[in-house]
Amino acid sequence: MAKLGSVKIHVDNENVGEEVRVTEYPVEKGEPFSDHVERTTPKLRFSAHLLGNDYSTRLNTLRNYMNKGTVVKYVGRTAASSVVITRVDRDYNAQIRNGIALTIDVQKIRITKSPWVKKKGQKPVSRGGKKKPTSKKPRPSPKVYHLVKKGDTYWDLARKYGTTVSKLRAFNKYPDRRIPIGVKLRIK
Repeated sequence: MAKLGSVKIHVDNENVGEEVRVTEYPVEKGEPFSDHVERTTPKLRFSAHLLGNDYSTRLNTLRNYMNKGTVVKYVGRTAASSVVITRVDRDYNAQIRNGIALTIDVQKIRITKSPWVKKKGQKPVSRGGKKKPTSKKPRPSPKVYHLVKKGDTYWDLARKYGTTVSKLRAFNKYPDRRIPIGVKLRIK
């Protein structure tokens, strides 16, 4: 005799399966292979019988558990505290007169607990209060520099950075035809 949720069932055999998923993509040599293996939750399959005059009511209860995704406890030869029924196969057999044969698949699930606990009497965080005044002045734009390479001119740099030649002359002390290679020119 076993119990799945609140339903008592007669279990013939249980099969517990555990597996991992492995990547199908190539893994570079030297990479840790454990990064490409994903653990799956254990699955349990068992063959059982629902016997008695109320077998259809108990079958409907199992189907409701499955359809609603109800987390139940299974106690049989093995025990699992948090499982969800994923499949129910019915086998109508002439040898069973007052009941039904079933194959049921359940999957163990992992339920996490939140690390944050609300203390009793704790008020919710409010977003009220005084706002800080914002300044009306526009923020100065950050200074931008360019490292001069052979062939750079104020004209080319002005077009590249969206500024004017007169601003480049004002920011930098070098004459138009004598910009040294390797110096940083201020652009903005």
